[in-house]
Amino acid sequence: MISTTLPLLQTTHLTKSFGGMRSIVDVSLQVHSNECVGIIGPNGAGKTTLFNLFTGIYTPTSGDILWQGELIQGMPPNQIARLGMARTFQNIRLFKQLSVLENVRIAYDSHLTYGPINALFRGRLTRTEEKKSTQAASELLAMFGMGDLIQEQAGSLPYGFQRRLEIARALALNPRLLLLDEPVAGMNENEMITIIELLRWVQKEFSSTLILIEHHIDFVMELCNRLLVLNFGSILAEGAPAEVRNDRRVIEAYLGTEEEG
Repeated sequence: MISTTLPLLQTTHLTKSFGGMRSIVDVSLQVHSNECVGIIGPNGAGKTTLFNLFTGIYTPTSGDILWQGELIQGMPPNQIARLGMARTFQNIRLFKQLSVLENVRIAYDSHLTYGPINALFRGRLTRTEEKKSTQAASELLAMFGMGDLIQEQAGSLPYGFQRRLEIARALALNPRLLLLDEPVAGMNENEMITIIELLRWVQKEFSSTLILIEHHIDFVMELCNRLLVLNFGSILAEGAPAEVRNDRRVIEAYLGTEEEG
């Protein structure tokens, strides 16, 4: 049995190079269950590259990535997702021509167990599992305040609801760790407050661990219990939000400059 003291996610001396240029440089970090960790830093600091390494889109040049103490680098993204890691993207990646319900059902359907023969002939198992998938997706959307929108086309939703739908779809994968890439990009202050409340509810309701990339400093200061600052691919600072805000290195490298979008 795996010890509960193990980090949920850990990297040791993680480095990623592209054509001789190092995007991630010797990054070692730990994330424990039920944390909410914010990753901040200037554009080009390597934040999204780090997410791509976590989720198997990129393979490290060197170093290790561990999930509950087990090495996962080299695993394909779908296998890592089945371990319990899900993500959203900076640019919303919904199936915009499909309905709100269908977008979430696609995630639930990844857990279905019937085979191609049963699916072809619409056997009892197929019908039963698809009914459960539809019910589960409908209930999740209702929890997200989108129960009246399930038949709407995803691409027709207001921007804030598209972000909300993307988070709901990620949660339909039943992840232990949810990675959020700029979840409030393009939102106004009221919309950001709504997302803060939503993510707090998600963390409590689903016992989720969150790691998020965000440029809006007030947002991460309000939501996260720990911040990690990247600069030129390396960890510049790490700690509680108040500690990071007052770190002179961070002020000089990031917080003291005009906020980037």
